[in-house]
Amino acid sequence: MARKCFYSFHYKPDNWRVAQVKNMGAVEGQPIVSGNTWEEVKKGGDAAIQKWIDSNLHGRSCVIVLVGATTANRRWVKYEIKKGWDDGMGVLGVRIHNLLDREQRRSVAGPGPFAGFTVGTSKKPLSTWAKLYDPPYTDSQKVYGYIADNLESWVGTAIKLRNSV
Repeated sequence: MARKCFYSFHYKPDNWRVAQVKNMGAVEGQPIVSGNTWEEVKKGGDAAIQKWIDSNLHGRSCVIVLVGATTANRRWVKYEIKKGWDDGMGVLGVRIHNLLDREQRRSVAGPGPFAGFTVGTSKKPLSTWAKLYDPPYTDSQKVYGYIADNLESWVGTAIKLRNSV
């Protein structure tokens, strides 16, 4: 049975790429909301967004940040990373910029999403435990295959690293 994970990402530029990762079936992710549904959630303001995130994080064992060009600087992505870590979940990142979007375009690699986070009284960087994986290909099909072949083990590693803290 696949592990239950939460996908964190920047919706507008990366939802097509995220759907590809979700459809791999390597892990069980939360339902990806449609653009219309997300707009309805956003209309409720910050409290509604936080409630939606918290509800979808519940019962998950890992946060997978699917990193595109602008993911790292997103307010709610940062919240999801912090909330997941604070709730005892594994956290990892996967670069998805070389997966093609619906118009068959690649993106550019954005910054890592874990910069600026420190953990515990030692104030060690979160990146000590939260790894960022970067598939070593530019061909979209090879990137897809690499992620599909490795995502489940990356999640297992993230959970083990989190439990070691």
